[in-house]
Amino acid sequence: MAKTTVLIIEDDRSLAEVIAYNLQREGYEVIVAHDGEDGLTQARLKLPALILLDLMLPVLDGLEVCRRLRADSATKNTRILMLTAKAEESDELVGFALGADDYVTKPFSVKVLLERVKSLCRRDAESAAVKLIASQGVAIDPVRYRVTVDDEVVHLTRSEFRLLECLLRQPGRVFSRSELIDVALGEDTLVLERTIDVHVRSLRKKLDTHADVVQTVRGVGYKFRDPSDHRIEAGV
Repeated sequence: MAKTTVLIIEDDRSLAEVIAYNLQREGYEVIVAHDGEDGLTQARLKLPALILLDLMLPVLDGLEVCRRLRADSATKNTRILMLTAKAEESDELVGFALGADDYVTKPFSVKVLLERVKSLCRRDAESAAVKLIASQGVAIDPVRYRVTVDDEVVHLTRSEFRLLECLLRQPGRVFSRSELIDVALGEDTLVLERTIDVHVRSLRKKLDTHADVVQTVRGVGYKFRDPSDHRIEAGV
């Protein structure tokens, strides 16, 4: 089963490391960003199940990051747990008004934080169990880690699954090869950008008659075909 991904947006690097270490021990996949702008970029690219969002961040503060996440169709339903040194009730109210799901004030117990994370992720898992990600005959079940094409199960590698999920979650959006390498292989993987082409060829072969849903954008990267483009081509 795929690990639940948690994005930590926290400028205190030592605190971020402690939180990341404990989340990884609990079986989560963890991404870390140290400023609001990078955090926003990572959220839109990786589409984590949960974001731990510090309120006081450089570049973009946590409230602005939260506002932009909720305004983006790709991240509007992502769970957000705010972390802040502020304890004013007004700050909490602003956070909730902008769409935060929960709020923890520093200093906090790591054990308490983990319980909050589990609770929010449990809610997501319960709703995801009945919500497949599907488009044009291709479907992903992120809970059971299963892919089907016209209701027939297709067996993908871990990298192929991540690649397809990234593309399928945002049809029509163009991803660069470097972005897809980060998604499918991990940020610390040192490979040539053309390596992703090999994974795409393998993925297309397994998608068989639906191979054309993964489209090449010359000079940039790849995208999952926008359903509206498909209807136009079909003369609908």
